[in-house]
Amino acid sequence: MSSPTGPAPGSPRIDASAPGLPVRMPRTRPSGRHRKPEPLAAPEGAPALVLAVPGTPSPASRSLAEEVSSIARSELPGLDARLGYVDGEGQEFPSLEAVLAQAAAEQNARAAETGQPAPAGPAAVVVPLLAGPDSALLRRIRQAILNSASGAELTDVLGPHPLLAEALHVRLSEAGLARADRARLFTVATAADGIILATVGGEEAVQAAGITGMLLSARLAVPVLAAGLDEEGAIARTAEQLRSSGSQQLALAPYLIGPELADGLLGAAAAEAGCASAEALGAYGAVGRLVLSNYAAAMGITLPGQGLGAAVR
Repeated sequence: MSSPTGPAPGSPRIDASAPGLPVRMPRTRPSGRHRKPEPLAAPEGAPALVLAVPGTPSPASRSLAEEVSSIARSELPGLDARLGYVDGEGQEFPSLEAVLAQAAAEQNARAAETGQPAPAGPAAVVVPLLAGPDSALLRRIRQAILNSASGAELTDVLGPHPLLAEALHVRLSEAGLARADRARLFTVATAADGIILATVGGEEAVQAAGITGMLLSARLAVPVLAAGLDEEGAIARTAEQLRSSGSQQLALAPYLIGPELADGLLGAAAAEAGCASAEALGAYGAVGRLVLSNYAAAMGITLPGQGLGAAVR
């Protein structure tokens, strides 16, 4: 029998070098589904992600766009994310064309330093900061890409997408216009029983908003109709349609990120409909993740939890 400090007196000595004794082996890394995934990072030399920011440049729109870019960078370390303003100029609010031209010049300079030909791929991937399509604005973005001679690739807009329906739900609940969680069944005295989903960009934008509106309607179990803020009388007509079908307490939900929304337009629309309004989507986390998802799809990068990769088209 062994003592606490060693073998019992009279026990035979054990030769540690003797064959047949167990040997401590280094632990092997688990494989398959038990293996911890390697941290994802942007490939070296990957094109820049350039966020095309619409609307009149302002410190508020820059702050919002920077926050969206920060979310994307946090999900993909090493990502070169930049802001280009569709109506920008100068150093404070650089135009999209200037930002793309700079990205192309830097790509060529890196190639010259290494003595290698310039990469065949684009110098940048442009992601419009738009929840839905706006043909006039997208045409200007494409023209800026052509003028920059950067060969940049343009992605789709961010929606329609289930994550944007989630973001709309959150903004409505923050304004006290919807229950935060149907599963908890708590009531909100001011919860709307009909939602006007407001967008800009013409009929195509309204149709795209309607798809996200169906997803929002399923979440809230109330009717949701899309209407154009930039179409005269559309908000009032939609409000009347909801009221005639039985909805009494309406709410306006902007299907907009924010920079593309002209000052005063949302307040005027809410007054026209005679209802309260939620805030625009802004820099909600899902917006940043969808920006990154569009960039990753263009680059052929698979993101963790790729369920957010495909928009509802």
